[in-house]
Amino acid sequence: MPKLSIITVNFNNAEGLNRTIQSVAEQDFSDLEYIVVDGNSSDDSVAIIKKHESVVSQWISEPDTGVYHAMNKGIGMATGDYLLFLNSGDHFYKVGVLSKIEKYLTAEDLLLFDIHVTGQGKDFIKKHPDSLRFSYLFEETFAHQAVIIKRSLFESVGLYDESYTIVSDWKFFIHAVKQGASYKTIHEVLTTYYLDGMSATAEGTFKRRAERETILTTEFPQFYEDYKERELLKMNRFKALAELEKSKAGRKITSGVLRLLLRIFRNKSVKDL
Repeated sequence: MPKLSIITVNFNNAEGLNRTIQSVAEQDFSDLEYIVVDGNSSDDSVAIIKKHESVVSQWISEPDTGVYHAMNKGIGMATGDYLLFLNSGDHFYKVGVLSKIEKYLTAEDLLLFDIHVTGQGKDFIKKHPDSLRFSYLFEETFAHQAVIIKRSLFESVGLYDESYTIVSDWKFFIHAVKQGASYKTIHEVLTTYYLDGMSATAEGTFKRRAERETILTTEFPQFYEDYKERELLKMNRFKALAELEKSKAGRKITSGVLRLLLRIFRNKSVKDL
């Protein structure tokens, strides 16, 4: 069976790190490697790692420039055929879940599992789509804590872009899909992700949107207008129109109103519409 490398990046989150390592210790897998990349934490993180050295295969604690720099370090240390990034604080959904998904590690480049999302008054299961469309990645991304990635994909696509702070995994997945990476969606809940990180804050949401737009305008300009149209269609007024369009009477009403408005504001006759 293929070898799986689990990579955890951590910075000053000793409590969360301890939870993550204990979760890995509770798993069964025929060939498992566990790597912890610590960013020179000043709390008890290193002591936690040393306490669990029977579980941790490799670890380092040194300064880095951010989460993607740390993740790239982990990729460089990994020897597995497949990689899974399980951030400090997150954990496997239940004991022994890895043994249940081992059979799926066969040929695909990306294995997309379900993920339990909790925190900030929310608690739900995020499911990846069975049939992937490029439009899905305009407004969504794969939950990387629940995506097992073939290591060779980082050789063909490249490592995470360290110039971004939040969306480099999103950028990586877009390029992978664009280059024809194979994938399989498995509806098995693999991990639990807590909404307490930077990306879950209002500041993180704003930064994520700004970084995504930068990537789309510089690397995918042909798709940028589609992206802006999708953003517009998410507005409440268009959602209301979409609901009206679901019924025959609603379609007649919206058609009549829109034709009248176009006539008024564009000075066109109804027969021209």
